[in-house]
Amino acid sequence: MPVLYGRGQSRSFRVLWALEEANIPFEYREVEFGSEGLNGTMSKKYRSLNSQGKIPTLVDNDLVITESAAILNYIAAKNPSSNLIPENDLVQRTLYDQICFFVLSELEQPLWTNGKHQFALPKEQRISTILEVTHWEFNKSLQALIPYIQGKKYAVGDVFTMADILIAHTLNWADRSKFKVPREFLTYRDDMYHRPACKKALLKTE
Repeated sequence: MPVLYGRGQSRSFRVLWALEEANIPFEYREVEFGSEGLNGTMSKKYRSLNSQGKIPTLVDNDLVITESAAILNYIAAKNPSSNLIPENDLVQRTLYDQICFFVLSELEQPLWTNGKHQFALPKEQRISTILEVTHWEFNKSLQALIPYIQGKKYAVGDVFTMADILIAHTLNWADRSKFKVPREFLTYRDDMYHRPACKKALLKTE
C-alpha cells in the first residue's frame, strides 16, 4: 500500500486528492515541515526518503517519488481506468503535458518564491523587496492561464485530469496567500474543490 507523507494544504494535498480520485488505498502520514524532531521533514529518517526535507513524498514498495507532478502521473498510470491522464490521444497528452509544465514553471513559481522569502528561507537570506515582484509575476502568469480554462469545464478535453488538480490547487494556494485571483479563476477552483474526492482529501488535513 502506498504511503504518502505530507501536511495540510501544501503540495502534498495534490497527491492526497489524486489518490482519492484514483480510488487507490493508501496510508497518510502527516509530518512537521522544517522540524528535526522524530516526525519532522528534517529528521534523519525522513531525509533518507527525501534528501531535501520537503513534501510530498510517496513511498510505494521500493519506489520513492518526491515531486508532486511526477507522483500524480504515477498515480494515474497505476490505475489507468481512472482516466486521469490522456493515454491514447497524442494531441490531448501533449496539451496535458504543456499545461502541467506551465503550472510548475510559471504559475506556482512566484507563489513559492513569495513563501520562501516570508518563512522558508533563513531570515538572513530573505529579501522583502522581492515580494511585490512575485505578485506582479503571478498576475502575468494568470493572464497566460486564461486560454487553458476560459469557457471550459476542464483544462484538457472534456474530462477531469491531473492537470485540473495542479491548476486548482495552485489557484487555491494563491488565494490563501493573499494574491489577487479574479473571480473567474476562483469559480473554476471552487468547481474542482467541490468534487467528492477533493472533499474526502480535505477531511484528512483537518
